[in-house]
Amino acid sequence: MKIYVIEDNPVYNDYVCNLLRKEGFRTEQAYHLNTARKLLAKIEDGDIVLADLRLPDGESIDLLRWMRAGGKEQPFIIMTNYGEVNSAVESMKLGSKDYIQKPLLEDKLIPLVRSIQKEREKRGQSQVPIFTRQGAAYQNIKKRVRLIAATRLGVLILGENGTGKEHIAQHIHARSKQADKPFVAVDCGALPPSLAQSAFFGHVKGAFTGADANNAGYFQEAEDGTLFLDEVGNLTMEMQQMLLRAIQERRYRPLGAKEDKTASVRIVAATNEDLQKAVSEKRFRQDLLYRLQEYVITVPPLRDCREDIMPLAEFFREIANKELERSVKGFDATARNALLTYPWPGNVRELKQKVLSAVLHAEGDMIAESELELGGEQTAAPIGFTLKSGEEEKERILRALKQADGNKRQAAKLLGIGRTTLYNKLEEYGIEDA
Repeated sequence: MKIYVIEDNPVYNDYVCNLLRKEGFRTEQAYHLNTARKLLAKIEDGDIVLADLRLPDGESIDLLRWMRAGGKEQPFIIMTNYGEVNSAVESMKLGSKDYIQKPLLEDKLIPLVRSIQKEREKRGQSQVPIFTRQGAAYQNIKKRVRLIAATRLGVLILGENGTGKEHIAQHIHARSKQADKPFVAVDCGALPPSLAQSAFFGHVKGAFTGADANNAGYFQEAEDGTLFLDEVGNLTMEMQQMLLRAIQERRYRPLGAKEDKTASVRIVAATNEDLQKAVSEKRFRQDLLYRLQEYVITVPPLRDCREDIMPLAEFFREIANKELERSVKGFDATARNALLTYPWPGNVRELKQKVLSAVLHAEGDMIAESELELGGEQTAAPIGFTLKSGEEEKERILRALKQADGNKRQAAKLLGIGRTTLYNKLEEYGIEDA
């Protein structure tokens, strides 16, 4: 981890850096916003920014805005003088982690940095690094997360299994004003229908046979925070009605209780199902769907984001090296090709499992194709790349050609069509040779 210290007074800058170095932290120094931007262009996920509020060429709040606009989500700490607290508080609304008054910095800085470290450890460093992905699709997702996080609107996250929907929900929570409140995840598909009401709303002692004590439900556990409903389409119609009432009226009643409780939670839901189809089949309530999808984020499958495959694979290789105490250096050419052409029906979750297994089985420094154990499935047609019609079809062809670096054989394989079909489509849409 590296800490970037942005402070125009060289003496004070050195003083702060020395405090940090004594505790074993690496530091980088900058004295102006312009220099800071150049340094922070290479900032890594685990780094922290510590910046004086006022600098010769502007305020560090402008630097914070620049970072967040560019998708850089690293913790940002403001240093202030006593009279600048209001501006520092305003910076927290924009996404800064905290502020420290300079006279108190010697006592406050190290504990704050340590708390950030512990918070990261608690979240777990092996999570799928969705927000370090640089593909165009995920740049759009990051933008949508930034826009919605600060609101209280309900969010519906759509995507196949294994695409990282819960990770996106966690990130929405972490960027919200309720980030210090609970994040409670519920797997709606694993809830027995007979226990769902008690699980969501709790129960009082004696409410039913075996209820020998009061029990807090998910709504109470997530109070003032975020309640994440994974695979929400699996809820029974009866439970959907209860959930709708709790969301609409912002109150609920524990099983066996005589009074309602206030439902002070933000709902973020996710599903891999077409809920509008479920509505038409009378398996899901239209009014509940309206409530859940106040804002929608659609997560693309990994096969549609091939530019992210190798960065993710390398990330998981490093994770596996640490967990398994191995020193595998990378993937050979055959393994890279296999990774890029495999359809990944299990998405990022499957990629992680395959890489972890490959690192365990690797006999040399480089992972070979056979060690990935992808079987014959890599030749299967990628479901998400199948051609549809019109502009969408043309867009998918162009994307496949780009991801295949102009190789038509490879592009046809990505699209799940024959080369002759691809050539015909290229002529039909007037797509010139790349």
